[in-house]
Amino acid sequence: MIDFQYEADFKLDNESDYSDWLNRIIVSEGKCLKELTFIFCDDAYLLDINQKYLQHDDYTDIITFDYTDDNLIGGDIFISIARVKENARTYKVEVVEELQRVMAHGVLHLMGYSDKTQKDISIMRSKEEEKIKLFHVEQ
Repeated sequence: MIDFQYEADFKLDNESDYSDWLNRIIVSEGKCLKELTFIFCDDAYLLDINQKYLQHDDYTDIITFDYTDDNLIGGDIFISIARVKENARTYKVEVVEELQRVMAHGVLHLMGYSDKTQKDISIMRSKEEEKIKLFHVEQ
């Protein structure tokens, strides 16, 4: 099950399209969905989580809490819509594309991909691009 929650002035237009796409991402890596929740929030909300649970005092676009059990993917993924919009401006891409990149990024973390080293970052970016392309694939 994939759930979308909104703690900011934002709402996905087509939740079912996003659910289908996220499922395709998971299946494309040979995994199965257990339970996934996306919480869309503002900067203050995500900063509070960052401070409370990770002891970081900075803004971020995404925080992922991993509840994956072997090949069963599960987690809570918090996304700051303000950071997504700011990143879209910075990287000169559409907000929807940046949102998809961040959503894919969170799911990829749940499947074991990291972004700690330059090599990891390169692999993560490549996987993000690959998974964004799945959004427009018809089932």
